[in-house]
Amino acid sequence: MEKIEKFSKIIIDVWNTKALGSDVGTWISVIVIFVVFLALRGVFARFLLKKISVLTAKTKTTIDDEIFKTLEKPLSFLPIVIGLFISTSYLGLEGRLASLVYDFEKSLIAIVLFWSLFNMMDPLSVGLKKLEKVFSKAMVLWLRKGLKFLIFFIAVATILEIWGIQVAPIIASLGLFGVAVALGAQDMFKNLISGLTIIAEKRFHPGDWILVDGIVEGTVENIGFRSTQVRRFDKAPVHVPNSKLSDSAVTNFSAMTHRRIYWKIGVLYNSSIEQLRKIRDEIEEYIKSNDAFAPADEVATFVRIDRFSDSSIDIMLYCFTKTTNWGEWLEIKEQLAYKIKEIVENNGSGFAFPTRSLYLEAFPNDKAEIFVPPPKDKK
Repeated sequence: MEKIEKFSKIIIDVWNTKALGSDVGTWISVIVIFVVFLALRGVFARFLLKKISVLTAKTKTTIDDEIFKTLEKPLSFLPIVIGLFISTSYLGLEGRLASLVYDFEKSLIAIVLFWSLFNMMDPLSVGLKKLEKVFSKAMVLWLRKGLKFLIFFIAVATILEIWGIQVAPIIASLGLFGVAVALGAQDMFKNLISGLTIIAEKRFHPGDWILVDGIVEGTVENIGFRSTQVRRFDKAPVHVPNSKLSDSAVTNFSAMTHRRIYWKIGVLYNSSIEQLRKIRDEIEEYIKSNDAFAPADEVATFVRIDRFSDSSIDIMLYCFTKTTNWGEWLEIKEQLAYKIKEIVENNGSGFAFPTRSLYLEAFPNDKAEIFVPPPKDKK
């Protein structure tokens, strides 16, 4: 019995032993409280957040669902902040340590607030789409990125201020350093200004098919601050500096109003004038009567006997399709090729093959005679 009392006394002494201004029992209680709130985090995420998601799903609009999805992670972090606050309050800290813990808790609260606001910018930026009528889609995208960067900058400045670090003097002291950086980062600023120029002039937008001679051809995926990402037709991404796109001639195929077909059709030289006229007229009639082709009053349309080539009489076909879709355009070209072959063959003509005639001229018979030795005398 005496030993048990002695062991109990040891336990009590350990429990009351001071560590960092508080006894061991208090520290154990603090740890237990914090672990309980960690467990409550899972319950909070599983039940309460799920209940809120069910409520938002019942509304007619979808923006509240998107906002809730973005707030789910910051809100699930909130029980940890609350648990830390309650457990440290139980310690009854004083002096410098209490001040440090208090600043740390304030920093965590600021992180949760700005984290939530940063994530909310994506669903809330749906309202910015109305500005696409005035500005381009890429400009609105840049505006959203700029707002998110501003939120991040304010968050960092707020946390620094909480810890007693003045942001304004730091920014002022960076003046000379900024000049040095600017001199070394001229290309970066040039690309940034070029990107703004591209967006302001609306040269192209994400999703457009562009061609820059000697640089890239493909579909624009993203116009960034420094470079533009273009996906080539072999599916390889290419990051092109904005300055190259700004200073070079850019062909935007997606901005075409029509798509051109320009052919030279070579028929046989033995085709009669009547055959040539019928072939030309029937091709022209097919184009005029087909709704797939743009009318002649909108675009230039020609079907003419063009020239006498080396091995054929060439008919020039120059017209435009209404569609600019590449796949549809290829199908229309295919049907046109079938029709032209049918017209040419039905009129008794044919398509000429590249040929070349070689004329040999006879030369005078001035070759040297072959020496034939006389026969030997018979003895």
